[in-house]
Amino acid sequence: MPRPLAVGVQLPEVERHVPWPELVRMARAAEAGGLDSIWVGDHLVYDLPDGSVRGPWEVWTSLAALAAVTERVQLGPLVASLGFHDPAMLAKMAATVDAVSGGRLVLGIGAGWNEREYRAFGLPFDRRVSRFEEAFGLVRRLLAGETVDHSGTYYRLERCVIDPPPVRPGGPQLMVGSVAPRMLGITLPHVHMWNVWFSEFGNTPEGFADVAAGVRARCEAAGRSAHDVQATAAVYVQAPWGTGRAMGDPTKSAPPVRGEVAEVAAQLAAFAAVGASHLQVVLDPITEESIEWLAEVVAVLDAG
Repeated sequence: MPRPLAVGVQLPEVERHVPWPELVRMARAAEAGGLDSIWVGDHLVYDLPDGSVRGPWEVWTSLAALAAVTERVQLGPLVASLGFHDPAMLAKMAATVDAVSGGRLVLGIGAGWNEREYRAFGLPFDRRVSRFEEAFGLVRRLLAGETVDHSGTYYRLERCVIDPPPVRPGGPQLMVGSVAPRMLGITLPHVHMWNVWFSEFGNTPEGFADVAAGVRARCEAAGRSAHDVQATAAVYVQAPWGTGRAMGDPTKSAPPVRGEVAEVAAQLAAFAAVGASHLQVVLDPITEESIEWLAEVVAVLDAG
């Protein structure tokens, strides 16, 4: 039977310090186990509840390196904050990763939320959605192959062009990592996918169905069929030996999907039944062993 929906995994972000060779092994385990995608968080630094400070590897250099050691899986940021980079440079990096991966990049984008990391790295946090709107227009036009002259409120470009271009005509697929009304109004006319984090829908198929119904209505208002914009969700899954997941924002949580392999497979299949086309699994714990366990879940999912 065909897989009812794509299943990927988010690699470690804030849970613990992960040496780079271990991250590579995780990516290779995900591909060898039949997963469809691997995702890397775009964050700079977190203050953790215990008073420590932690940050992940930088997202774009990580994606390029992971693209070079994998062959099949899709890769993407979950999601790239347009406030962390000049939009033209972000488009340039995305085109490069798309080429390194042979056209496997999904460009997830958002406006960011963690003020601490903006201030730590000297980046403006004000008017984030307005800045996002202007940057998003530039990124998508550049990746589509346009030569752009632009003088706006936040950015100025002069005869800017991305060369070499992305390997796919029109550029990589775009995914918005927000279901906020204003963000959807900006992006739904253009993106290929939308994504919602597990804490925003309670980590249940029923909660996801409620969110998806609202996004479908906004697709129609934007003049697009909801069938043309894939629905995706980050889903929190706990392996049988999981003990809880450290998070940059402890308030953004929900009970995990848990159980034996067949039980978890059935719960993931339930997301497909309410319209999800792709799940980015947030694993507890996020280790090579857990990814191999998730591969067993996906094998049961395939078997129906």
